[in-house]
Amino acid sequence: MNGVTTSPDESVQKNGTAPEQPTGELPAPEVSALEKELEEVRAQATENLDKFLRAKAETDNVRRRAENEVASAHKYAVDRFASEIIAVRDSLDLARAVDLSAANLEAVAKMREGLELTLKLLDDVFGKFGIAVLDPAGEKFDPTRHQAISMVESADVPPGNVVTVVQKGYLLHDRVLRPAMVVVCKAPAGE
Repeated sequence: MNGVTTSPDESVQKNGTAPEQPTGELPAPEVSALEKELEEVRAQATENLDKFLRAKAETDNVRRRAENEVASAHKYAVDRFASEIIAVRDSLDLARAVDLSAANLEAVAKMREGLELTLKLLDDVFGKFGIAVLDPAGEKFDPTRHQAISMVESADVPPGNVVTVVQKGYLLHDRVLRPAMVVVCKAPAGE
């Protein structure tokens, strides 16, 4: 070579034969194999798309079902509590229906007994659901569980302790539902 490039036409002239040109066609067995492979790939793609769509639909159904269950759980969370508390309401209705116009001692005693049983029933329902009564008379004042409405001096109760419970408080497990309203003892003015 002398550093000069030759074109294909020139090489035909020099060698006397034309170089092989690709015709763009493959032999029949290769074409058949490629067509078969293409069909298999298309079938696999269709199958994969079908699997994907089914999985997506199942995921959507599971999500919708879970959302409905959560909504239902929120709506009916107090169902068990409500059915238990109805019995207490019935007992109170019976007590209210007692005729006290004659005001005889026996009727009053029976009514008091009925109210005591109703309170016991209510306490049992509260216990089933983790509700505890806060009745802190004589205990050390705890601002996380008690709400002081006033302070008084008392020789019988140490300063900082609850003298009187004006309204009982309630706990749901460890959480305060309502603090107890209390009167707290303060140190005498001379101390």
